[in-house]
Amino acid sequence: MNLSTILAAVKEGYTCSDKDLFPSFFFRIMHNMTNTQVHTTLSIPEILLPSTNQDLSKWAVIACDQYTQDREYWKKTAEIVGDSPSTLSMILPEVYLEDSGRDEKLAAIRKNMNTYLANNVFAEAIKGFIYLERKTTYGRKRNGLMVTIDLDSYEWKPGSKALIRATEATIQDRIPPRMEIRRGAPLEIPHIMLLVNDPKKTLIEAIGSVVRVKKPLYDTPLMHNAGSITGWSVSTTEEISQVQKALAVIAEKNTAEDGSCFLFAVGDGNHSLATAKAVWEEFRDSHQKEAAEGLIDLENHSARFALVELVNLFDEGLTFEPIHRVVFGTTAKESAQFLAAKLGGTIDFNCNLNEIEKIVASSTSTCFGFIDSTGCCILKSPHPALAVSRLQPALDDFLTQNAELRIDYIHGAEEVFRLGKEKNTVSILLPPVEKDSFFSTIDTGGPLPRKSFSMGEASEKRFYLECRKLF
Repeated sequence: MNLSTILAAVKEGYTCSDKDLFPSFFFRIMHNMTNTQVHTTLSIPEILLPSTNQDLSKWAVIACDQYTQDREYWKKTAEIVGDSPSTLSMILPEVYLEDSGRDEKLAAIRKNMNTYLANNVFAEAIKGFIYLERKTTYGRKRNGLMVTIDLDSYEWKPGSKALIRATEATIQDRIPPRMEIRRGAPLEIPHIMLLVNDPKKTLIEAIGSVVRVKKPLYDTPLMHNAGSITGWSVSTTEEISQVQKALAVIAEKNTAEDGSCFLFAVGDGNHSLATAKAVWEEFRDSHQKEAAEGLIDLENHSARFALVELVNLFDEGLTFEPIHRVVFGTTAKESAQFLAAKLGGTIDFNCNLNEIEKIVASSTSTCFGFIDSTGCCILKSPHPALAVSRLQPALDDFLTQNAELRIDYIHGAEEVFRLGKEKNTVSILLPPVEKDSFFSTIDTGGPLPRKSFSMGEASEKRFYLECRKLF
């Protein structure tokens, strides 16, 4: 049976039987492309949530790759949590990645996971998707759908025609350290967000209108005044079938003439997803003998899948924010002059610090703002290309020629201005990113340079809440 036949059957009313609803798979599209079988699988997860007597406002903490230069944020987070059960006990904030005692921290993470599993911190697993609504302090509301995806359907390498593709360059050196955290961990706690190209809002928003009449699974404010989050189960045969049909139509619309289908794009957590894939492939390859003897089912093994949040690219609550740069060991003048020589354009040393964000965001040319403890300047480049696609290679040259320099990637303009005040540090403010042609840009040109964009401000990122068993 080919892809078109399956899609047509789904649109005509195909539904899974009750028997098929709650194993690993409920929907698989399969087709041939240059004699290679390609498939996508959206799997119905068994999601673990804290039991009703747990304080979700202390349980849920922000993604580990946020506030990487703000130890005070994470110190205050630990103070808020105290001794309460929390996802903070099961993650390693990246602000601490280079600290000593890494092995001990990873051992403690696994111990905490096993303790939570053994001591009934979690309620009974929910078999189904979760539709969620995330409200932020910026007055925005984002809709999401928690699902599991088949890691064999994802590929981060440039030129990939996989159904799930990376949107930014993947740094291979960042995968092994993260594998240490996931390898052997009994649980996964995801901050991965995948984008779906659904301008008519037939998938996430549509199922949300159906399940919102039910009592929520959870409803909690988020720490540090980050807004709130509410989730509803998507678990009945009718609800699952609605998701299934909508996804079939989206898949058909995103299938190219060569037969390839670009179904999901990684919005956040690409390195985490790449890590999950690497750990799965390592596990799969090392258990071939057991699989051949029927001792293990690799086809349906939980490690083959990853729990993610699907978000519609066209969700009004989803804003694309630039990821700004901060370089330690230099000045605004020095870095701006180097980049001007590389990129061309002119430097304005007479800009107003209070106006720089507005100027960078509204300029018709590619514009970058440089902020340090002595003031600021603006580089205006005549090239209309995506700003970060030109900036990052030039910055890489700057760092290569000045080995003593160090770079980090910053979410949110507030953090840019805070760090820019520090001595011998320059923050580089980037302009906004357009999302209208996002999927087509990735499809034709491949992944963007690393750290090209952020979905929302730092406080709007995913908070860890849902968990899933891995082993």
